[in-house]
Amino acid sequence: MKMRPILIFCISLFWLVGTMTGASQEEVTLKDSTIYKQKYGLRLGTDIGKLIRTAVDKNYSGFEIIGDFRITKKLYIAGELGIEERTISDNALNATSQGSFLKAGVDYNMYQNWLDMDNLIFVGFRVGGSSFNQTLNAYSIYNVNNSYWDNEVIVDDPQEFSGLNALWLEMVFGIKAELVKNLYMGINVQLKGLITEKSPDNFENLWIPGFNKTFDSGPLGWGFGYTLSYRIPVFKKDKVVYEE
Repeated sequence: MKMRPILIFCISLFWLVGTMTGASQEEVTLKDSTIYKQKYGLRLGTDIGKLIRTAVDKNYSGFEIIGDFRITKKLYIAGELGIEERTISDNALNATSQGSFLKAGVDYNMYQNWLDMDNLIFVGFRVGGSSFNQTLNAYSIYNVNNSYWDNEVIVDDPQEFSGLNALWLEMVFGIKAELVKNLYMGINVQLKGLITEKSPDNFENLWIPGFNKTFDSGPLGWGFGYTLSYRIPVFKKDKVVYEE
């Protein structure tokens, strides 16, 4: 009779150990994972849209260097540096704006990549600044009091206005797709809001490098870009994908 409690105790102990062992095996199975290497590095490139426009538009020339550096899984430090020249001509005037610009900010990747893919659907924020000059090449003067002769006088004595500048904020929406290893093609749209600008006396800024055309002296503008860039891998971090 004394052996029965001991037998029951031993059976219970074996059952408990078996249950714990099964739970541990199940936990290990649920936590099986695959580790992928995510690349972190400096990505540099250019806006090929500006190069194409330079080749086909005689009134425009421009070049822009783009870059970003990944600091977290989703966040990138980003910026652009470039030069532009644009001539605007209509019935009233002909003017040329030329200068350089710099934009700096961050991009946030909203796209969840599969496994080891590295594409971006991103939203970004920039602070932009430009230093430039404008040349008033020619303009027309209308004499409303002369009704018998041609009342338009064309003045073609160029006037240059230097030391101009502008500052603006910019929201960027775009995508970047990895074509081959570390080579990316992208497209983006930029919405801009002018904060401050220095304009010539008795003359308005018609085009601001980096900001683009100003619309009736309003603070809003827009732009777009087609980019080609290459990432220089600096280091890698593990991306763990758990499997059920």
